[in-house]
Amino acid sequence: MALSTREIFARMIRCEAGGEGDNGMKAVATVIMNRVHVPNGEYQRLGQGDLRRIMFQPGQFDCATDIIGGAYNAQNIFNMPAEQIHYDIADWALSGNQMLTVAYSLWYFNPFVPTCIQTFPRNGSGTFTNRIGEHCFYNPTRLYYST
Repeated sequence: MALSTREIFARMIRCEAGGEGDNGMKAVATVIMNRVHVPNGEYQRLGQGDLRRIMFQPGQFDCATDIIGGAYNAQNIFNMPAEQIHYDIADWALSGNQMLTVAYSLWYFNPFVPTCIQTFPRNGSGTFTNRIGEHCFYNPTRLYYST
C-alpha cells in the first residue's frame, strides 16, 4: 500500500511529537516544512523542495525507518497510523502556517534532560532558540548555509 505524502506527514507528526500536545506537534511540523522551503544548504540541495525527500533523508528522522543501528525500531511511521489531530496539523503546516517561536528552526531533538545544549547538530550549524515540551529547537547559523 502506497501512502500519500499527507498521510506520511501526519504519521511523522504523530511519531515525532504525538505526546507533545498541539504546540509541540505544530513546532515539529514547522521544522519539517522549514526544511522543505529553505533556500539553500543541505536540505535544499538534497530535498529540492520535496516533502517526501525531506522526511526520508537518511539519518534525519528515526520515525522514517524501521531499523536503527541494526535493531528493529517499533516506533515508526509504518506502525503508527495518524489520527484526526495529526491530519489537522499536517494540513495546517501544508497550508503555509508556521509556529512563530520556531519559524526559522531546521532542527529539534529531545535531550531527555531538563536543559538544551546551545548548538546542534554537532558541527555547530544550529543555535538554540526555544524549548517546547520535551524538544529543543535550533535555528541555522551561517555555517549551515555552507553545507
